[in-house]
Amino acid sequence: MSDEVIRVLLADDHPVYRDGLAVLLGSLPDIEVAGTAANGLEAVEQAAYLQPDVVVMDVRMPGLDGIEATRRIAADSPHIGVVVLTMSEDDATLFAAMRAGARGYLLKGANQAEIVRAITAVAHGEAIFGPAVARRVADFFAGKAAADSVFPQLTPREREILSLIAAGRPNAHIASALFLSPKTVRNNVSNIFAKLHVADRAEAIVRAREAGLGRSETSR
Repeated sequence: MSDEVIRVLLADDHPVYRDGLAVLLGSLPDIEVAGTAANGLEAVEQAAYLQPDVVVMDVRMPGLDGIEATRRIAADSPHIGVVVLTMSEDDATLFAAMRAGARGYLLKGANQAEIVRAITAVAHGEAIFGPAVARRVADFFAGKAAADSVFPQLTPREREILSLIAAGRPNAHIASALFLSPKTVRNNVSNIFAKLHVADRAEAIVRAREAGLGRSETSR
């Protein structure tokens, strides 16, 4: 990375937001907008060609979504930092982005200073999250520690799905949120029921909520 200018690729399928952000960042002396992309596939191709320091990535885009685009960029060019900037507030999307290799995660309500700070931090190899996101990360790991002790027989993925079940989410929503196939979700749900020795979804929800799962999701 240049010591003076951070080269940024913007990936967002909403042209008004994408172009507005490009104008905003392009007006700053320490940031250069190297290119833009309207979907995940373009983001992967442009990242490989332009080799920016940072990609600012939306999640919900047509064709290849931002999570898979992040995963491919992180695998092909691990020196490129990805900052996810999205409207998606759910925990499943947040942690899917982290697992894919994103080093920053901001909500689109973030102000200019927060966006610039995230881009600068990620360009220098740091990881950064917006204040609201950081609180959710802390809450998640606090809850995860409790859940691990209550349901040690479940895999991390099964606990993640159980938490969404406890929040009242149907299988279709869980599949979409975790970027899984409906069949994979059904298989995991069956495994959860068997391991918890419950007969149905209602009983699983009761067990999970008694253990503290699903509450943060239902409150949103």
